[in-house]
Amino acid sequence: MPEERKIRVLAAKPGLDGHDRGIKVICAALRDAGMEVIYTGLRQTPEQIVAAAIQEDADVIAMSVLSGAHNYLFPRVMELVKEKGSGDVLVMGGGIIPEEDIPALKAAGIAAIYGPGTDTRDIVSFIREHVRKR
Repeated sequence: MPEERKIRVLAAKPGLDGHDRGIKVICAALRDAGMEVIYTGLRQTPEQIVAAAIQEDADVIAMSVLSGAHNYLFPRVMELVKEKGSGDVLVMGGGIIPEEDIPALKAAGIAAIYGPGTDTRDIVSFIREHVRKR
């Protein structure tokens, strides 16, 4: 019987934000949950993130921003995902995101936004429920 393909998550820190403890915690939790995680590292451009997601055949793009640039960076990633024909990729965000910014980010196509203190099991469950299996 063929083994089921693991969910592939590309984790990224877009922009000039240099704080990566949170995304590393998420990466570890997703790996512990049986997902394959590719962490691109700090200071990635939206173009680099989307190119890596396509190259890695990612099911999910998970981004973390603490710098306040989420209103530009997250929608830009969504624009590029759509331009490249990768609209089936689940795109999520997290970090220090004011509540009033979340509706616009979701309207741009970001599937979920998570803030500090989120239980990693909630993130794992959301991915499992919403990723499109290939």
